[in-house]
Amino acid sequence: MSDRPTDTQNIEARLALADTLCAQRGKRLTPIRRKVLELLLRQGRSIKAYELLDAIKAEHHGAAPPTVYRALDFLVEEGLIHRLDAINAWSACHDAAGAPHDLLVVCTHCGAVAEISDPSMSRQLAERVARTGFALATHETEIRALCPDCQATQVQDHGHAH
Repeated sequence: MSDRPTDTQNIEARLALADTLCAQRGKRLTPIRRKVLELLLRQGRSIKAYELLDAIKAEHHGAAPPTVYRALDFLVEEGLIHRLDAINAWSACHDAAGAPHDLLVVCTHCGAVAEISDPSMSRQLAERVARTGFALATHETEIRALCPDCQATQVQDHGHAH
């Protein structure tokens, strides 16, 4: 992802929003939590925990896996990032102050994420799951997919899409 001035301004605005949301909830966006969120925002894609740890160690030399995982857990709890089970990674929430996202479409090749809000589809899914005797454990459902760029690459490499 490029680091044009508008990108930097957008990231700073999103970090300021995260600070505000945490303060309103009586929570604190500590420097390490802020740095983890900033790294996710700058990447513009999902990142694995050890990638984050390597990037954080550049500034916080004593950072260890538990430090990063605690920051990630906090950021997920506050709705500032998403935990992506499909690819074992994390992604910044594009609309942290908005309504919860029903669907996260995750590119299993590059880690790109699209957030979709479709309450009626989520209600239908919850109803169908309930028919089995189960109850959804979270309000977000992950869908594994290929983003447009990865689809195009796959077509170029193999001559057709799957």
